[in-house]
Amino acid sequence: MAAIFVRFETPKELADKIYKAVELARDTGRIKKGTNEVTKIVERGDARFVVMAEDVSPPEILAHIPLLCEEKSVPYGYVPSKTELGASAGIKKGTASIAVIDPGKASDLLKEIVGEIEKLRK
Repeated sequence: MAAIFVRFETPKELADKIYKAVELARDTGRIKKGTNEVTKIVERGDARFVVMAEDVSPPEILAHIPLLCEEKSVPYGYVPSKTELGASAGIKKGTASIAVIDPGKASDLLKEIVGEIEKLRK
């Protein structure tokens, strides 16, 4: 059973693309890590894309993020592992969520990811 905040199933290939986009954005653009930071960035309207890890415990930590993203029209996606998300974001420990502020060289990849996510949500 998926966590309460997970609104759609993310295929493995898509999750892999999301990790790659996070790495690219980290290296060539700008990202923020951690749910508190992500919440602030989305509320300010600065987030271009939000990524949440599905294995967060307790899941309530992320329960507000999809709603907030939808309210602010920010695309979002899920990845299975907070450890792998942390690694993609360049930190040694896991992170529940990240926000891409400036995609840098991940721009085209993010457009592709958002397109695939829109198809999944229909």
